[in-house]
Amino acid sequence: GCMKRIGIFGGSFNPIHNGHIHIGLKAIENKEVDEILYLISPQNPLKCDQQLLDEQLRYRLALKALADFPLLKASDFEFNLPRPSFTWKTMDALRQLYPADQLVLLIGADNWMLFDRWANHDQLLANYQFLIYPRDGYKVTATDLPANVRLLDAPIYPYSSTMIRQAVQTGGDIVEMVPDAIKDDVKRLYGV
Repeated sequence: GCMKRIGIFGGSFNPIHNGHIHIGLKAIENKEVDEILYLISPQNPLKCDQQLLDEQLRYRLALKALADFPLLKASDFEFNLPRPSFTWKTMDALRQLYPADQLVLLIGADNWMLFDRWANHDQLLANYQFLIYPRDGYKVTATDLPANVRLLDAPIYPYSSTMIRQAVQTGGDIVEMVPDAIKDDVKRLYGV
C-alpha cells in the first residue's frame, strides 16, 4: 500500500492524559502524521521508581483511553525489547516492523533541549523525522531546527501525569485531565 507516516510517541504515560491525546490528534489534524503509536515505556530495571505504575496497567489504561480514537494506538512494543530501552534501539526495531513507512518521533520541547545527551542521537537525527511538541517553559524556535525536525503547531496543555497523581492522592478533581473512560481506573490505581 501507500507509505504511511507513523508518529512514534514514547513515554511512561503514568497515567496517559488528555494532553497526550490532544497532541496526537493535533499532529494528525495538522497532517504531520497519519497515525500515532503511543509507545508505553517499560519499567527501567535500573530505576526503582515507586511512583511508576506497573507497565501492563499503564498499557491497559492507554488502550482504554485511546479506544475512541482509531488513529491513536497504544503499543506495548517496547515490553519485548531488551531493557533498559534506548530510543535508537527501539526505532531500529520499529524500522524492521515498518520497513515501507516513515517513522516520525514525537518529543517534547523539554526533551529536545536535552537531545544531544541521548545515546546515538546523531544516528537518530540522520534516520528519522522529528516532531517537537511545545512544553511550558521551553522555547524552541523553528528557524534553529535541522531540516528533518518540525515544530508541532499546538497549544501547551496544562496537565502533567504528576499533577494527576497528586490530585488523585489529595482528593482533587481530575475530570478535565483524563478521558472519562479511565477516570475511575486512575483514581483506583493511583489513589493512596
